[in-house]
Amino acid sequence: MAGGIRENQGDDMAESHEINVTPFIDVMLVLLIIFMVAAPLATVDVNVDLPASTAQPAPRPEEPLYLTLQEDLTINVGNDPVAREGLGSALDRITEGDKERRIFLRADKSVDYGQFMIVMNLLRDAGYLKIALVGLETVPQPGNAAAPAEGGQTGAEAGTQP
Repeated sequence: MAGGIRENQGDDMAESHEINVTPFIDVMLVLLIIFMVAAPLATVDVNVDLPASTAQPAPRPEEPLYLTLQEDLTINVGNDPVAREGLGSALDRITEGDKERRIFLRADKSVDYGQFMIVMNLLRDAGYLKIALVGLETVPQPGNAAAPAEGGQTGAEAGTQP
């Protein structure tokens, strides 16, 4: 109990050995609000239904560059739609001409394999050979089909050497 009834009538105050948690709760609420505001800003807003993968997650760079192939075959770099003809110039502008920058390629699982390969060829023709394929993380279960885990994504390395 934080407060108590004073039973002695002297001028001496009794020491309270209880922790005052009110400042701790205030700090935690402020941190909660900060994370609630910052979390949506850290995600990409392009909706895509990713296929699952059981590969080990690869370490992610601080600012990954996502190239997304949606179900309707539109291409987005980050959150911005890009025409297929302008993909190379858009990547050159974003990466400042750094052809060694890793591109995280993710595609909707309903996209035809041929269309996916066309985008991979566009990347190769533009000079971007470091491509990581992105899928949902799954927990491998013996004797059972892999089911997507909650949330995360993993990068499976893909070599696109000519």
